[in-house]
Amino acid sequence: MSDLELCYLPATEAIDRFKAKTLSPVELLTAVMDRAEQAEPVINAFTYRHFDEAMDKASKAEAKYMSGKRTRALEGLPVGIKDESHIKGKPTSNGSLILKDFVAPTTSVGNERILRAGGIVHARTATPEFSSAGYTHSRLWGVTRNPWNPEFTPGGSSGGSAASLAAGTSAIATGSDIGGSIRIPAGTCGLVGYKPPYGRNSDDPPFNLDFYCHTGPLARNVRDAILLQNVLCGPHPKDISTLRPKLRLPVTYPPIKDWKIAFSMDLGFFEVDPEVQKNTLDALDIFRDLGASVEEVDLGWNHTALDAGLAYLTHLFGAHMGGLLDDHADKMTGYVRQWAETSRESTAADFLHTLEVANDMYATLGPLLQKYQVLVCPTNALPAVPADFDHSRDTVSINGIQVNPALGWVMTTPFNTLSRCPVLTVPTGHASNGVPTSIQIVGQTYTDKDVFQAGMAYESAAPQWFSGTGHRPGLAGS
Repeated sequence: MSDLELCYLPATEAIDRFKAKTLSPVELLTAVMDRAEQAEPVINAFTYRHFDEAMDKASKAEAKYMSGKRTRALEGLPVGIKDESHIKGKPTSNGSLILKDFVAPTTSVGNERILRAGGIVHARTATPEFSSAGYTHSRLWGVTRNPWNPEFTPGGSSGGSAASLAAGTSAIATGSDIGGSIRIPAGTCGLVGYKPPYGRNSDDPPFNLDFYCHTGPLARNVRDAILLQNVLCGPHPKDISTLRPKLRLPVTYPPIKDWKIAFSMDLGFFEVDPEVQKNTLDALDIFRDLGASVEEVDLGWNHTALDAGLAYLTHLFGAHMGGLLDDHADKMTGYVRQWAETSRESTAADFLHTLEVANDMYATLGPLLQKYQVLVCPTNALPAVPADFDHSRDTVSINGIQVNPALGWVMTTPFNTLSRCPVLTVPTGHASNGVPTSIQIVGQTYTDKDVFQAGMAYESAAPQWFSGTGHRPGLAGS
């Protein structure tokens, strides 16, 4: 197996090979670090690198496997950790000049679980400043680019994680999703991304109490996403929001023959790019080939659904950044300043209205999901925006119509509003510019297994991504 093939080896297969002693964690990490030397000048997915420390941990993991000692779920895997959450004693910038010298005093819950499971943090992955955009660039770290076409964004805010996975420089990676920040980059990079239902995975305060906010996995296939989700999932004694008991997802599922699948191309109001539409329809044919019926539905939603999501994010998320505005405005990116300034105009009545809209939205989706197992729709209405796009200054048009530049080109935010619904993103194909497209598989509240059952079935019948030459980004060495 070549070094490049090692870089794209599924995480679950790498673990199996470690156990069989046909692959060493040192061999895998060496290949991944060498790949990063090739890819990073192009994509800029990493912020901080911990290669020396990672190699020491890989050597210890190798010794455990060779000795036959009991190993843990992620033992020896190089895991890209979003530069947003904390690891004690390590720098965390959140993509901001304001935090460029910050060293974390504690370890975030999710990272604690990854480390305890034997995951090796070889690098931190780039995010827009304060994870506040659907693309990834910052004044501190520069522009992160899509490995499939570097002129375009890998999405955001977990764009560094997605770019790293697509480029073969991490085995699995973490993300967080407050308006689509796991699913947007999964969609633009041809990956699997999972937004679990609110309360399924623990998070740090204060955003553990923000029901729009979810931590979750990014991976190159569904089984790998399950591997990381099972590590991240579960209650924590310091997080009042998380559910008991811990849900452990199975790795095999029955077929979806005779399932009824609902489908909406535009959720009632989004403009959707023709290439996204074509690839979505092709994906629906795969579900039909698997024996499921697919029916188009009318949710009765309108633009109020997105407006309410933006208002909610402005009120809470914007206020979080707004607290820094007076002292640090000169260090902020334009898109963060816009969130912060707008938040000062938000009122309690505005916030209350977002809750009323959420209930109205589920009043149609909830009954619909009593009839259908899942709802399918595109993840992103446009394959991607340019890599250096900034919604505080730039515009976006789809089908000749200008849309909201912040979140109007993605179709993810309504399912942060409906935060108790599990959502799995899986790839559908490529646009003519080479950027991937994808769909969201949305389940009834807290039915995690349903979306993974549908996703696993779909993946088994869909063209295989990252499986060989021609199925990977055309970076140097590919």
